[in-house]
Amino acid sequence: MFYTLEDLGQISHQSIEAAKGRNIWIFEGEMGAGKTTLIKAICQQLGVIGNIQSPTFSIVNEYLSSTGETIYHFDFYRLKNETEALDFGVEEYFDSGNICLLEWAEKVESLLPDNCFKIKISLTDDLGRNIEFS
Repeated sequence: MFYTLEDLGQISHQSIEAAKGRNIWIFEGEMGAGKTTLIKAICQQLGVIGNIQSPTFSIVNEYLSSTGETIYHFDFYRLKNETEALDFGVEEYFDSGNICLLEWAEKVESLLPDNCFKIKISLTDDLGRNIEFS
C-alpha cells in the first residue's frame, strides 16, 4: 500500500489494527525509509507521553503511555553481534508481554520469538513509501 507523510496517522492506525495483539513488531526498510517516523506515529496513536526518538545509541528506549502501558523501542543497528543483545537482557524485554518495536531486527534474528508482526517499508520516490504487513 502506498502512503505519504500526510497519510501517517491513518497508516499508524492500520498498523496497530493489523498487529492483532502481537507484541513484537519488526520494522524493515533501508536507512531513511521512515521506520523511526512510523514508530513515532504509532507511539502517538498508542498514547505515549513525552519525547519519542530513535534509540540509536542507547539501543532501547522505554516509553510510558497515558494508560500506564510500557512500550519498548529498539534500534539494533550498532550491535556488533547477538551476544551484546543477550548481555543487556533483550529476551526479558521480548518476554515481558509489552509492545516491542524493533528497528534493524536482522541483527538479532535468531533471538526473535515466533509470530512477530512485520512492517516492511520501501521508498518509492522522495515523497512516497510502500508498506507491507505480514
